[in-house]
Amino acid sequence: MRLLVTGGAGFIGSNFVRYWVNHHPSDEVVAFDVLTYAGNLPNLDDLQGRIEFVQGDIGDLDVVAKTLAAHQIDVIVNFAAESHNSLAILDPSRFFRTNVLGTQTLAEAARRHGVSRFHHISTCEVYGDLPLDSDEVFTEETPYRPRTPYNASKAGADHAVRAYVETFGLPATITNCCNNYGPYQFPEKVIPLFTAKALDDQPLPLYASTQNRREWLHVDDHCRAIELVLHHGDVGETYNVGSGIEASIEEIADAVLAATGKPKSLKEIVPDRPSHDRRYLLDSSKIRKALGWEPTVDFAQGLADTVAWYAANRSWWEPLRDRAPVVEGAWSPSPSTSGPTPSR
Repeated sequence: MRLLVTGGAGFIGSNFVRYWVNHHPSDEVVAFDVLTYAGNLPNLDDLQGRIEFVQGDIGDLDVVAKTLAAHQIDVIVNFAAESHNSLAILDPSRFFRTNVLGTQTLAEAARRHGVSRFHHISTCEVYGDLPLDSDEVFTEETPYRPRTPYNASKAGADHAVRAYVETFGLPATITNCCNNYGPYQFPEKVIPLFTAKALDDQPLPLYASTQNRREWLHVDDHCRAIELVLHHGDVGETYNVGSGIEASIEEIADAVLAATGKPKSLKEIVPDRPSHDRRYLLDSSKIRKALGWEPTVDFAQGLADTVAWYAANRSWWEPLRDRAPVVEGAWSPSPSTSGPTPSR
């Protein structure tokens, strides 16, 4: 099999490339990434000689088409996306440009090339949010109700992929996953952000709605789910990928502080960002029953291991802090200012 992994130098993309190469050494993998601020080639340093890398934009039809042809790609796995909720409020256009138009362009290139599978990575956030005090969950049939520019752009991408399935017969599948954590995550996201700040004895900025909850899944378990969908998932189907493990932003902060041996006094409350979703929780029974997937990484152990990875890899994350387009601090939706900690 010859795979093109878009967003291959990002967090989940690079972990997937590493997972695939290690588990399918006879396959050929091309990592494709435009290398925005969050795309980081050092994420792939340990894979030199085992993969190909192409720098390119999924919104550039000519570049994508030439890459598909040159490497005789069979399968596309699309991780490429702008994904930082706070930045999406400051600069929404780049999110719709990449996440909607970019995905449509990639699907068009895939249709023309004739891939055997186009797999699109989506998010639980397209469904909207849930009340904190309810037992509701999102199923694959839950209507989309995105509340932020990022969420809306991912919803638009999902609709584009489904339209290509229905109209052109593109052999596509979609997974909607909950919050991922693990190594190589850009330090704008909450777990590496809190970890980096704790290690440097800096305040951890928590939104005022500290009890808002997220569902957490280790990136390796996400990679296994995608592998199963590629091998055994039905074309045209969507699969929710969730652990069922919820934790509030404050619980995450407390766990990071405990793992780093730092005091809880480092927690600092900052104003909420606009349209801050309260809670996401996926019903992942479909992928569990149909494909036999289950998460294997215990959350407490996985989080501790992740914090330990960042503590041991300062040389990886320290240079990245200055590349973040949103400097965490006093929130304002004005394009000239910056916002606090993200929820993803």
